[in-house]
Amino acid sequence: MNAVTEPTRRTTPIPADPELYDSPRAVGARRRGLDAPYITGGEDPHPAEALAEERKYGKLLLAMVLTIIGMGFVVGTILALAGLGGT
Repeated sequence: MNAVTEPTRRTTPIPADPELYDSPRAVGARRRGLDAPYITGGEDPHPAEALAEERKYGKLLLAMVLTIIGMGFVVGTILALAGLGGT
């Protein structure tokens, strides 16, 4: 029997925790109609750092998109000026 892959069976039920019942996560889960007080994703412990990182990557993504589009125009112009433009 492998302890990692075999499911464990709990013989005694887990006692209810009144403090966790009123936690924001449990209230939100009940509001959404979930059976268990677990919402996937959880709460970010450092939201300011996460927002700063998202802004940085957003700017990088915008720069990459503008570069790709701009390079299309540059290559197209070079090919047109070289006489390889198609028509």
